[in-house]
Amino acid sequence: MEQVESWSEGIAGFHARFAHRFGRSEPRERALDYLTGLLAPLEKKNAWTMAEQVGQLRPDGVQRLLNHSEWDENAVRDDLRDYVVETIGDKSAVLIGDDTGFLKKGTKSAGVQRQYSGTAGRTENCQIGTFLAYASPQGRALIDRELYVPVSWTEDRERCQASGIGDEVAFATKNEHFRWMLQRALDAGVPFAWVTADEAYGQVKHLRSWLEERGVAYVLATKVNDTVVTLGGKEFRVDALVAALPRQRWKRLSGGAGSHGERIHDWARVPVRDEWENGSGHWVLARRSVGKPSEIAYYVCCGPVTSRLKDLVRVAAARWAVEECFQSAKGECGLDHYQVRLYRAWYRHITLAMAAHAYLTAVRAAEAIKGAPRMPSTTSYPSASRRSAG
Repeated sequence: MEQVESWSEGIAGFHARFAHRFGRSEPRERALDYLTGLLAPLEKKNAWTMAEQVGQLRPDGVQRLLNHSEWDENAVRDDLRDYVVETIGDKSAVLIGDDTGFLKKGTKSAGVQRQYSGTAGRTENCQIGTFLAYASPQGRALIDRELYVPVSWTEDRERCQASGIGDEVAFATKNEHFRWMLQRALDAGVPFAWVTADEAYGQVKHLRSWLEERGVAYVLATKVNDTVVTLGGKEFRVDALVAALPRQRWKRLSGGAGSHGERIHDWARVPVRDEWENGSGHWVLARRSVGKPSEIAYYVCCGPVTSRLKDLVRVAAARWAVEECFQSAKGECGLDHYQVRLYRAWYRHITLAMAAHAYLTAVRAAEAIKGAPRMPSTTSYPSASRRSAG
């Protein structure tokens, strides 16, 4: 939370980038208030606390912004994605897919049910959001999002209607969400070099085919019993291919700095095909624990034939950037502090929280560059004295 208060002075200039997405002045001003509240050092960032932060007596205006006001949350999503590219964009960047849980009480919040939450590490009553993160040498931020709506909801259209889920919203897997978000990034010309995700996504063969059809390089975690097809059409389990490697093929490499120092593991790769297709190579990558050699994680990879082992390791290790995004977006920008039930309101809160997080990411990137100018400070924190009570 260090320096968050001083950084917040430039939030009005950031808000001006997408202010035109709000047709009327009232939701436009409320959106600035909301961003201000999300960036404020509040323990809880709900409608009441954020209304108080900007001098409002009641949360009515905040609630209208999320539930009823006319504005395009998807256009704002696109604006914040463009802002991320402008501020930390790099052609070597990695796109990362992952999902996170939002613990909830009751049964009325859109998409809520008892389901496994990686955030809690167990089955809980929660909503699940699927996200796309952007990680470059300059920083990392969330650039896209989808709310997972389980079959138990999509098969009950009356329940869907009560939570604002339209008939056009059909059941879609998290893997489909990942493809939708990747396609939007591709259509927008987002600069990146690789895609990565955990085994929940990487084990899905048609995702790998989809990426290859679009010429997208990837390093995807997968399960120990996943199979790949080698030259000649033979199918092998990934663990069998790795087990056959001679000892000298393993290299001790760092996957980058973590919370407890460098992430050091033993790494090895197996070429899957001897013929390089369109300048691309295919490999099975393995990561082995230094202290517990029996603990091995597996990845399937496709990328430029010139890719080195350390290049694949860098991409595999980049997956942790999305976890860091979740942690900082929840801890600093209230990503999980919302109190909304409606489907569209979820997207609106999440989009504005992602925007606040992207802003902090850009400020930190600018301040990390020696001699770089600070983020523009076009105005100060909105004064509580000029805010209305409604």
